[in-house]
Amino acid sequence: MDVSEHTLVPEHTLIDEEDLDEVLEEYDIKRTDLPKIKRTDPAIPDEAEVGDVVKIVRESRTTDRAVVYRLVID
Repeated sequence: MDVSEHTLVPEHTLIDEEDLDEVLEEYDIKRTDLPKIKRTDPAIPDEAEVGDVVKIVRESRTTDRAVVYRLVID
């Protein structure tokens, strides 16, 4: 079974460098300041590599949807 297709797993997508630069600038942080996610996590896209950043969109009762970013690590 493909875990990423399960209804309870939020959407995980890789973001490109241009979009990442905007996010880092908006929050005034560095890439390494982002929370981490392991490369072996079954929910992240197969093409994700160490050093990439994954955008995770979750449903939220208070804000309709919540967007978080995670740095892929070993």
